Amino acid sequence: LAGAQADVNPDDVASVLWKYFTEISSNAKESVDQLQQAEITKQLNTLLQSNLQNVNSYAEDLQRRLVPFATELQARLVQDSQRLKEQIRQELAELHTKLAPYAKEVHQQIDSNIHQLKAQMSPYAEELRSRVDHGAEELRRVLEQQVAELRGRLQNNAESVQASLSPYADRLQQQIDGGVESLKEQLTPLADQLKVQVEQSVAELRRGLSPYAQDVQDGLNRQLESLTVQMERAAEELRTRLAAKSEELRAQLSPLAQELRQVASSDAESLQQRLAPLAQQLDERVEQTLEAFRQQAAPFGEAFGQQLVERLQEMQDKLESGTAGMEDHLGLLEKEVREKVAAFLSTAQPPEN
Repeated sequence: LAGAQADVNPDDVASVLWKYFTEISSNAKESVDQLQQAEITKQLNTLLQSNLQNVNSYAEDLQRRLVPFATELQARLVQDSQRLKEQIRQELAELHTKLAPYAKEVHQQIDSNIHQLKAQMSPYAEELRSRVDHGAEELRRVLEQQVAELRGRLQNNAESVQASLSPYADRLQQQIDGGVESLKEQLTPLADQLKVQVEQSVAELRRGLSPYAQDVQDGLNRQLESLTVQMERAAEELRTRLAAKSEELRAQLSPLAQELRQVASSDAESLQQRLAPLAQQLDERVEQTLEAFRQQAAPFGEAFGQQLVERLQEMQDKLESGTAGMEDHLGLLEKEVREKVAAFLSTAQPPEN
């Protein structure tokens, strides 16, 4: 029982709620009223059933409590959304007015932060390129060894090759899976490091701007909080893209093992005819697949750095114009959802065993 609550990730629950909120926000109110209870119940139950491995009294109680909490939170968000939007607009307008006498200094401070951020992001981008190249090269080396072994077996008679081909295909699949998992382990920690760097960069910007916004600290803090949310979301998107690209690599390499299994089921007469061309193609297909992965994944670091710079430039434009953007509103609403879900789940503790 004690382990059940750990299986429910607050971020997963919050993601379901936030995705549902953004989807229904554009629908007519009557459609929302009709679908809200049934659809959100279905989505949350699916999430809980797939994550709670042990069906017990805690899991059942959590399901009963979470759906009413979610629908109530949904109704509050509709009201809070408009309130928050107006609050952000007013705060930014006041912040713009208060900072106007220091426009040149504020502009220089943000420009300095942008240049600093570019310098800080550069090593991370290079590190990501290096890890992508190293991981892809390591996987290529391992798979080429497997291909060389297959060519060696082709020197034997067909019956001998046929007997050992299925275990060889299984081993090839294990090498592919192991290589992809190793690659993911190398790439994933970078997203955590980048989130720390984002926090440091925003903290430095806060210190630099504070002397000019002494009377409007709340408004400045909200803008910086919104900036942090957007930057952290970009870091999470980077993590997701790297994981997805790694899984895509697995999906592109796995058919090699599957084709070998199909060949293994051939009769001895046609085995040699089918296997020889496949063995010749393996090297080329592995190389092409891994090179495509390199070309696609390696630039992710530079793209991430550019995205952060754009967020800073957008904040600079907002402070100079006094006009809020939709990202401020949605980012802070999403943050509120995640905080409320985490607080709710922290109170839904399983009973002591």
